[in-house]
Amino acid sequence: MNIRTTAYDDLMAFQRQTEALGQVAGRLDWDRETTMPRGAAAQRAEECGAMEAVLHARRTDTRLGDWLEEAAPGDDVGRANVRLIKRSFVRNSKIPARLAEELARVTSASQGVWAEARATNDVAAFLPSLKQVIDLRREEAACLAQGGDLYDALIADYEPGATAASLGDMFDRMRPRLVALRGAVLDADYQPEAMEGRFDAEGQMKVARELATAFGYDWDRGRLDFSVHPFSSGSGSDARITTRVVESDPFNCFYSTVHEVGHACYELGIDPSYALTPLGAGVSMGVHESQSRIYENQLGRSRAFTGWLMGRMRAQFTDFIAKDADAFYGTVNKVRAGYIRTEADEVQYNLHVMLRFDLERALVSGDLLVGDLEAAWNDRFKADFGFGVDKPSNGMLQDVHWSVGLFGYFPTYSLGNLYAGCLNQAMRAAVPGLDKALAAGDTSGATGWLRENVQTHGGLHTPVEVITRACGFAPHEGPLLDYLEEKFRGIYKL
Repeated sequence: MNIRTTAYDDLMAFQRQTEALGQVAGRLDWDRETTMPRGAAAQRAEECGAMEAVLHARRTDTRLGDWLEEAAPGDDVGRANVRLIKRSFVRNSKIPARLAEELARVTSASQGVWAEARATNDVAAFLPSLKQVIDLRREEAACLAQGGDLYDALIADYEPGATAASLGDMFDRMRPRLVALRGAVLDADYQPEAMEGRFDAEGQMKVARELATAFGYDWDRGRLDFSVHPFSSGSGSDARITTRVVESDPFNCFYSTVHEVGHACYELGIDPSYALTPLGAGVSMGVHESQSRIYENQLGRSRAFTGWLMGRMRAQFTDFIAKDADAFYGTVNKVRAGYIRTEADEVQYNLHVMLRFDLERALVSGDLLVGDLEAAWNDRFKADFGFGVDKPSNGMLQDVHWSVGLFGYFPTYSLGNLYAGCLNQAMRAAVPGLDKALAAGDTSGATGWLRENVQTHGGLHTPVEVITRACGFAPHEGPLLDYLEEKFRGIYKL
């Protein structure tokens, strides 16, 4: 008997159960944000805490250390599994079980408090919960950092290898060209028309489902529901998505759906043999976001694809009027003043992320107190965007992330945009006739290339390795900024 082989087999059998339980915990979160009765929030918080206690005990089980010490897999897949399990074991062993359970319980309850506060624009009602979440996350970060930077310790949960310094440098390089492009676009003589009219919810959902199908979403392994904040949940054979409907703004529904389909297709596109192993999920949130953003923007908002979307809207909404495909393309991509990150155009989106990045770094470091967050948000927003926040739901209450403790998550959105810019450049060089296919509503050439070059690998490689292998060059911001300037200077006739 080979002890090392047996140790690896025992390790993976144990890990498979842990991964399965993690999927169950994720389903509890999905239910909480979609169909759970409002009155069940307190009980659900206890359920989430209990599940996290079980998961934490498994992730820190002393047998893992023994198996990891003895296991010596002979291929890249086995070595990657061991690397990721060891990273999780080391991380979770630094966190007391009491803290892990309390974080799960408090963030589950806080999400419900945030949803109520957002609906009523009551910041004061949310601040005590937010302070509790931040205090717990800072305590967790201190355990992980062990004297190092607290924010770096939190970033590592979402983008291994990234640091606050590297992300800050990325933003410093991006900001000047983004600000210059925004200024040129907003001052341009030509301005695309805004979308006008009312679009009934049933019709929007019909088009949304057509869009999801067009982008290859597998309805046998997924479903589409409503939530306050659209999201994707699950992996393997169960990757669900949500969207929302605003009758005056059908693009909110359509592009939220396409965005979440990008996330879900990443999970569904991973090599099936990796299911219920550490390799069976997206490698990082930055790479995950690259898939959702390239589906939504470089593909879904392209001149070719918006021409097809215009036809679907004409078929569904009898009162819908669009002058022509070029004008509709401009309307889809119109740059306008707005408060909401998820509704922001491609030019301004990263500026929204930069605001959150700076504020949450200050919250984690203790330089910004929770009680001062609303004023800090409003001051920074006015400085960055040139107009004031009108209500909290359009300001610091708009995002769900902080209520559930996702500090360090926001910068991965811009990192995903950067990755998407690189992937788009490589994909267009590799897929002939792409725009002709998109104009017919056929995304298979693009999504197939992404599945083969990014999605199928799951967690096998590091985030930077995934993008570098797919593109043939190390990721950098140049392709994204070049794409944005070419696209929007064309739309605005600059």
